[in-house]
Amino acid sequence: MNKKLIAIDLDGTTLNNQSLLSQKTVQTLQLLQEDGHHILIATGRPYRNSKHLYSELGLKSPMVNFNGALCHMPGSKNWSSYYHKTIDSNLVMDILAKQDDLGYNWLTIEGQETLYSSTVKIPPSEFFPENTLSTLVTSQTKLDGNPTSLNLYIDEARQEAIRQRLLDEYGSETLSVRTWGGSLPCLEIVAPGIQKAIGVDRVASYYNINRQDILAFGDEDNDFEMLDYAGHGVMMKNGIDRLRSVANDVTAFTNDEDGLALYLENYFSL
Repeated sequence: MNKKLIAIDLDGTTLNNQSLLSQKTVQTLQLLQEDGHHILIATGRPYRNSKHLYSELGLKSPMVNFNGALCHMPGSKNWSSYYHKTIDSNLVMDILAKQDDLGYNWLTIEGQETLYSSTVKIPPSEFFPENTLSTLVTSQTKLDGNPTSLNLYIDEARQEAIRQRLLDEYGSETLSVRTWGGSLPCLEIVAPGIQKAIGVDRVASYYNINRQDILAFGDEDNDFEMLDYAGHGVMMKNGIDRLRSVANDVTAFTNDEDGLALYLENYFSL
């Protein structure tokens, strides 16, 4: 069997419902890495809130964060295939100034190493662990360079209307907007065209792995392009119905039942 690139989403895929790695998942992925396969985390999370999972898995491969806006090799500042796609800070500050007009509740601005928030106390969640440190942002704040993403926190029922308004006002050539549900629903604004498949393709090229030798696992809308791009895209049993149109297979078990690990055990005959 050719060596594979195994691209894994985190939340709802690799992590259980408590946002933790099970022992079985850790052992399975480490075994595959020891056998020469490359394990690639491809997540919507920033690096600040996923680096502990990379370490827990003992990975040696690159990592994709912010849904493909950042592709990097943790621990190395000189990795040849590194990229970081940002959004214009003036656009970010313009949206910040329109909070009352747009109707979002609060926002965060994420950089590769920075986190700004328009609220003093960020509600704790899997994306913002208790006591997450951030810098308060106002219309007078001078950002430290162009950020990676802007997140507008707003009820799911109002997301689509505001998403469309942002696209109408600023244009799809300026930004991309993704919707997030769950306990902390938001609109994520990143550079135009950003998707996980871009990062997966970059890492596959780095390792000289053909597209047919890429396995990808996901459960949500932000995994759509990645599963479609991969030679073998796998939807989690708990995944959204939209992924069925691009997935080659579906796991027999959910993320909370070690679905990823059990699928890999069977696929690689571990």
